[in-house]
Amino acid sequence: MEEEVIIYTDGACSGNPGPGGWGAILMYKDAKKEISGGCKDTTNNIMEITAVIEALKCLKKESKVKVYSDSAYTVNAFNQGWIYNWIKKGWKTASGDPVKNKELWQELYELTKKHKVEFIKVKGHADNEFNNRCDEMARNAINQL
Repeated sequence: MEEEVIIYTDGACSGNPGPGGWGAILMYKDAKKEISGGCKDTTNNIMEITAVIEALKCLKKESKVKVYSDSAYTVNAFNQGWIYNWIKKGWKTASGDPVKNKELWQELYELTKKHKVEFIKVKGHADNEFNNRCDEMARNAINQL
């Protein structure tokens, strides 16, 4: 039987670009793990993608995963098929420009092939306790840089 892991992620940036942080919560059965990190010079989108990458890297075996994120950029890349089109076009956008953050997208794509990942968009800075906690961890990571 496949195990289901719930992951919440968030990224934050103080200035864009600027110092940034990310946070993630992984939940499996009764266990909960919080992870976070930061970077002195980054963008909000990089931190959003990094949060998902780092969370998926924590998984020890193939899992069914629900990733909850307030990042339309990250969620839509999969749910609207952008990433599959980028791959088909040699990592170019619909307008023919190179895909920004290509290396991160490639890493995330490889991780999603190891698991059954569903991306779910949540409203940011609302009443979702896990999204709010990820935001808090991301901001704390910035303060610790």
